[in-house]
Amino acid sequence: MSFPHREHPWLDASVSTDDRVSLLLDHMTLAEMVGQLHQTANLDPVLDAELLATGAVGSTLLASGATAGNVRDGGITRSRIDALQRAALETSRLGIPLLIARDVIHGHRTVFPIPLGLAASFDETLLFDTSQRAALEASADGITWTFAPMVDLVEDPRWGRVAESLGESALATSRLGAAMVRGFQASGHVTACAKHYVGYGLSRGGRDYGSAEIGENTLLNHYLRPFKAAVHAGVGTVMAAFSDVDGVPMHSHHHLLRDVLKDEWAFDGVVVADWNGVGELVEHRVAATLRDAARLAIQAGVDVDMVSGAYHAHLASLVEEGQVDRALVVDAARRVLRLKFRLGLFDSDCPALPSGAPIEGSAALGIDRDLAERAATSSFVILKDNGVLPLTQPTATQLPVLLTGAFAHEQQGLLGTWVLDGDPHAVATIAPALAAALRAGSSSPSIDRLVVDSGAFPDRTLRLAREAGVTVALVGEHPYRSGEDSSTSTLELPPGQLELLQALSLVAEQLVVVVFAGRALALDALLACCDAVILAWHPGTEGGPALASTLTGGRGASGLLPVSLPRTAGHLPITHAERPSGRPIADNARGAGRYIDSPTAPIRQYGSGATALRYGPLSVNEAQVSRRDGVLEARVTVTNESSREVREPVLLMMRDEIAEVTRPVRELVDFTVVTVPAASSHEVRFTLPAEAFGYYGRDLTFRVDTGQITLTVGWGREDASSVSVDLI
Repeated sequence: MSFPHREHPWLDASVSTDDRVSLLLDHMTLAEMVGQLHQTANLDPVLDAELLATGAVGSTLLASGATAGNVRDGGITRSRIDALQRAALETSRLGIPLLIARDVIHGHRTVFPIPLGLAASFDETLLFDTSQRAALEASADGITWTFAPMVDLVEDPRWGRVAESLGESALATSRLGAAMVRGFQASGHVTACAKHYVGYGLSRGGRDYGSAEIGENTLLNHYLRPFKAAVHAGVGTVMAAFSDVDGVPMHSHHHLLRDVLKDEWAFDGVVVADWNGVGELVEHRVAATLRDAARLAIQAGVDVDMVSGAYHAHLASLVEEGQVDRALVVDAARRVLRLKFRLGLFDSDCPALPSGAPIEGSAALGIDRDLAERAATSSFVILKDNGVLPLTQPTATQLPVLLTGAFAHEQQGLLGTWVLDGDPHAVATIAPALAAALRAGSSSPSIDRLVVDSGAFPDRTLRLAREAGVTVALVGEHPYRSGEDSSTSTLELPPGQLELLQALSLVAEQLVVVVFAGRALALDALLACCDAVILAWHPGTEGGPALASTLTGGRGASGLLPVSLPRTAGHLPITHAERPSGRPIADNARGAGRYIDSPTAPIRQYGSGATALRYGPLSVNEAQVSRRDGVLEARVTVTNESSREVREPVLLMMRDEIAEVTRPVRELVDFTVVTVPAASSHEVRFTLPAEAFGYYGRDLTFRVDTGQITLTVGWGREDASSVSVDLI
């Protein structure tokens, strides 16, 4: 492709980015600036030729639209995007390239575990690597903008979009989300998007698109933190949430978008609406018409209108009639153009593709199966193991292993929600991987020890279970049950699954259950009826081999829960970082904030999971630390008593004993991932500045108090250890 308009001064790469943007803006009409703020869905170079020729569109979202990612679209190709960019460059007056957006959430061609599963690894390096790989594949096809990571904090797993989240901890979401931002943007050819700003994860009743009620102190101490971390990591774009916060829809929230995000945090990137979010201001009943919605959104700080057409239809006339300050449009256009320059779109003869991208697009790169398997294994959480695992350990009879359940041969079902370009046929299934692993670990490798049964006929399944040494049951929810627009009123297993498991428990010699899910499920009854449980989430392209390795003692599962597992939906919302009341919860006492019909605590706590590491006592370098400039070092020795190398997260919790406002009974303050060789020990060190213990007080300013802080490792474990430190 030839790049026209080489005479334009803004194409001089020796000029600073800001000056190039200013030079271009000086040549633009009001209509052309508004065009940069107009995003369409599935732009077509023929059908939308007039939009492209007049410079009336600045970006396009290649999306499945109303299916919200739960149904695959036709996929994208390099040639399609190349044609779009060619039309924008060669037919418009100024030759401004397009931003090409796509929901690349947890992989492109290579599909990694859902973000909630990735969060279970607590591994910033892993999330950087998987995001970098996803961006590499996406950019090879010409994608320049991904709508990820989602950094909403979640406390209600009835909300389907929990699958896209990084869990319930503000600290973990901040650090893991920042790692994803850096990974997506590492090449400089793709921009990330921190979404959904802000409070979307608190939608009432777990219903998508609902209202959130969040006080400003809670916003500052929890829900804004991951977005601020993403901004500090250099995220290029931020997406406004569908929801309102205390009655103000986020697409019209001047204080949070302009005062906090753009002014206080100095965010110089692009604020993009969510799908028709500007238009939905009418449904929120804060705007009477689409024209009114356009005015509210641009004044609040929304730079790009996604698909509603409000800016395209009304923004120019609003400026001409004096209802919208022209400077707001100029600023929004400046942000969009600055992003395009930063992505190098003006400096390539083929802005659809980064330099050196394969002609065949992402197909030429293949699938990174090693990274996908490592990610899947790191995401698995062992919730229970009565000594059944691994399945290859010697037994007297060497009876067959029964693998039952619909997921035995499932491909699409392993991928999870928001998978648009991953090929289900490329998914490595579980049954053949487990059969191979069992043969490799057997004294008679020529004998196939695996019996596979779909579970379609429970009577047959029960008979096979009687004849097996171990039964492995694969249960859980299909990805279509999670993701956007997939809220549920219950957290139970899909109908019939628990009943079959309970029947199997009566006849199976040993019962291992693997749960596939896009959310935290209520697994109380399941845990009671089996010998081992692995929470596998939706593990992606290499979920089958990763699970086979975990079951047979190869690479061990190392995930810890990024969310708490409630006993029932009646226990929601739920989080480890809850604040204490004047009457601390006690199940054996009256008037103590308990439930009278159930234990109050989660069935499994945040950060729990069966691990191979034993914790020693926690210690600190100083009993007193300056609250102004002090640095605290906490140390704990972890011991690997197993016969293989172990890689696991170690979490450090804190409690502020006395504060100006009520602070959580516990919250994550630091974490790291350690690798410990077989039969050896390793000293884990946490280095924390005093500000790590700070918070926003009554006057909404940040403070670090004098007083006592309690630190804990292994919270909820038998070998948990705590130590107190005085801030002075």
